[in-house]
Amino acid sequence: MSRERILKVLLAPHVSEKSALMADASEQYVFKVVSDATKPEVKQAVESLFDVQVQSVNMINIKGKTKIFKGRSGKRNGTKKAVVRLAPGQEIDFIGAE
Repeated sequence: MSRERILKVLLAPHVSEKSALMADASEQYVFKVVSDATKPEVKQAVESLFDVQVQSVNMINIKGKTKIFKGRSGKRNGTKKAVVRLAPGQEIDFIGAE
């Protein structure tokens, strides 16, 4: 996989109360990813960008909701998330600066 694709696969970390609890308790981190990303691409991207060893990757495809605004029906875009489990003893520090 090219370096350009590695940088485009991960869009952002998904920050929520549930994802923070997962990171603290079970070394799992949640990322928003592009809609055509695959598990091997996400694994390679996380390993190369954060210098950690990935144990497993689970993908979640969230369908867009239908909403009505001023009497007109529209649809929000769907998103895709990846739940990445790291090897024991490893962690990703999003806040710390080096």
